[in-house]
Amino acid sequence: MTSSPGFLLSFEGSEGCGKSTQIRLLAEHLKAKGQTVEVMREPGGTLIGEEIRHLLQHSKEGQALTPESELLLFAASRAQLVREKVRPLLKSGVFVILDRFLDSTTVYQGIARGLPLASVQAINAFAVGETKPHLTVLLDLETATAWSRIHATGRELDRMESQPQAFFEKVRQGYLQLAKDEPARIAIVDADRSPETIHGDILNLIETHRHAL
Repeated sequence: MTSSPGFLLSFEGSEGCGKSTQIRLLAEHLKAKGQTVEVMREPGGTLIGEEIRHLLQHSKEGQALTPESELLLFAASRAQLVREKVRPLLKSGVFVILDRFLDSTTVYQGIARGLPLASVQAINAFAVGETKPHLTVLLDLETATAWSRIHATGRELDRMESQPQAFFEKVRQGYLQLAKDEPARIAIVDADRSPETIHGDILNLIETHRHAL
């Protein structure tokens, strides 16, 4: 794969869908092909973003966040990431992989939390400007399966992972609706298969989208 121009790929899906595994496999593959790759997570990716991430997911004080405050904190982290990291990296020809991006906010805070979608979309647009993924991989998994995976880890769950199962179902349906609305950008990948099979599908999607640019 060539090192220029840059390519922005985001991974989306509910907790337990296997994003971390697929991001690792993809980054390893691209680096082996000589591609410069940068992986970042949302919220996070910058010093400011990581502080916001701690408040959102792990801080005791974060338990009192209202949905509106949650939305704006995600947007603040994203705005910093886009301007500090993503745009300069893309300009220099880097393949940027984001573990979540603006679609997460639309689904989690807009659809699952019930905030007005028009407001969520306006805030998203302000945060990212013209910076949108060339391709978004949606790892889709049945809610019950995702729920089982999360609770089988035995580790302490963060604030988002601790949401009730009904919340996760809203998240899944929200993502599927987004994919239906933006089929040219968002590709649904069945996450209930072997990691190797899923990885192969993702590589094919990337090749198709890069050739189309």
